[in-house]
Amino acid sequence: MNHSTEWEAARRQVEQWRESGKKIIFTNGCFDLLHPGHIDYLTKARALGDVLIVGLNDDDSIRRLKGQSRPITPLQDRQVMLSALKSVTLVVPFEEDTPLGLIKTLLPDILVKGGDYEPDNIVGAVEVRENGGHVSVITFVDGHSTTALIKRIQEIG
Repeated sequence: MNHSTEWEAARRQVEQWRESGKKIIFTNGCFDLLHPGHIDYLTKARALGDVLIVGLNDDDSIRRLKGQSRPITPLQDRQVMLSALKSVTLVVPFEEDTPLGLIKTLLPDILVKGGDYEPDNIVGAVEVRENGGHVSVITFVDGHSTTALIKRIQEIG
């Protein structure tokens, strides 16, 4: 699926936000089975600025990254759930394995990733920094992961 229309709409929205002086944060992920760790992460990301854009891997991208049994939750449902969160301002899907193209299109002020990433190794870090932005890493909450949740559901059977 080609998401170019959504990317263009997002780019125009970012321009409007930027003109009104808003600080734009970007993060990305699969967000397959939404759990409290995701909520904490997105809340902390949003606190870094005024608007939070979530780049969302589409279903084909997730299958390539995580295997044919994923995603559990289809793209449209994941978009609805993320969009309903008060911390999330905009959800933009992407079909590539990484969000680099989307990051280059939007050029956020702050690029955020979670977990054990080194800021210099985050996809899009160079482009964001070259545009005057910066990169932030947010520590994940222990005990919450989609993979662990799927395993637990399988054990219950």
